[in-house]
Amino acid sequence: MEYITLNNGVNCPAVGIGTYMLSPADAENSVREALRMGYSLVDTANAYVNERAVGRGIRLSGVSREKVFLSTKLWPSEYENPRAVDETLERLGTDYADLLYIHQPAGNWLAGYRQLEKAYRDGKARAIGISNFEGKYIEELKTKWEIVPQFIQAEAHPYFTQKELRKTLDGYGIKLMSWYPLGHGDKKLVGEPVFALLAQKYGKTPAQIILRWHTQMGFAVIPGSRNVSHIRDNLNILDFTLTEDEMASVAALDKGERYYHRTDEQLASFAAWRPGFEKA
Repeated sequence: MEYITLNNGVNCPAVGIGTYMLSPADAENSVREALRMGYSLVDTANAYVNERAVGRGIRLSGVSREKVFLSTKLWPSEYENPRAVDETLERLGTDYADLLYIHQPAGNWLAGYRQLEKAYRDGKARAIGISNFEGKYIEELKTKWEIVPQFIQAEAHPYFTQKELRKTLDGYGIKLMSWYPLGHGDKKLVGEPVFALLAQKYGKTPAQIILRWHTQMGFAVIPGSRNVSHIRDNLNILDFTLTEDEMASVAALDKGERYYHRTDEQLASFAAWRPGFEKA
C-alpha cells in the first residue's frame, strides 16, 4: 500500500473502498472482503445509511481496528446535534474515526465544523475534513476554522482535475480524496485512447490506469463496488508507475468538466433531510 502524509502527520492509505449507494448487506460484504484482500481505507457516511454494516464488515474481516483507516461524514441534519459524533461512532462500533468530515455546505455547517474540531481535540477523530466545500464555501471556511482540515472530498477525474481548488489546498497542505474517480461510469472517459494505450503497455485495464493517475496526482481514491473481482482490480494498481510524459498526456484531457452540478435548491433539501439510520 502507498500512503499520503497529512498536514498533521497522520498517514492515510492512497486507495480505499467506498460504500456510496451500497445497501447494508453489500456494504458489509464489500468492506469485509476488501480488508481481507489488503485494503485498509474504508469510507462511509451518515447519509449512506450503512455505517452499522460497515462496522460489521470491519469486525468480520479479522483485521484489527487499529489497522483500518475509517472515514465517515456527518450529514447536515446532524450538525447541530450535540451527540452526532458519539452516535456516528456508536453505529460504526468504534470509539474513534480516523477521518471525520462534514458532508455538505448546507444548513448550519459551521456548527458541524465546530463538532469536527471538538472531536479532533477529544481524540475521537484522528483527522478532519470537508466534503464538497469548493469555491466560496472553502473561502468562507478559511476565515473561520480553528483547525485546518486534513482532507477535502470532491469530484475529481481526468476531465476535471480541480486545478483551481488545488491552488487553495496546496497552500494549507489539505489533501484531496476523489469521488467519481472514473467519471461516474462515463464510457467516453474510460474509453479515451490514451488509457487503452497505457493499459496495453502495463497489462492493466483503462480503469486501473485512471485510478493510478489519481494516486500519482497525490489524491486518495475510494472506488466502490459490490463486485469482489472489481474490488480486487481497483487495488491492483500499485505495481507500476506512469511516466511524467504519460501523466502529461492524461493531463491534456482536462476539460474543466463536471458530472455533478449541485444547486442551491439541492443544498436546501440536504439541510431538510434526515437519514433513516439503521437500528441494528
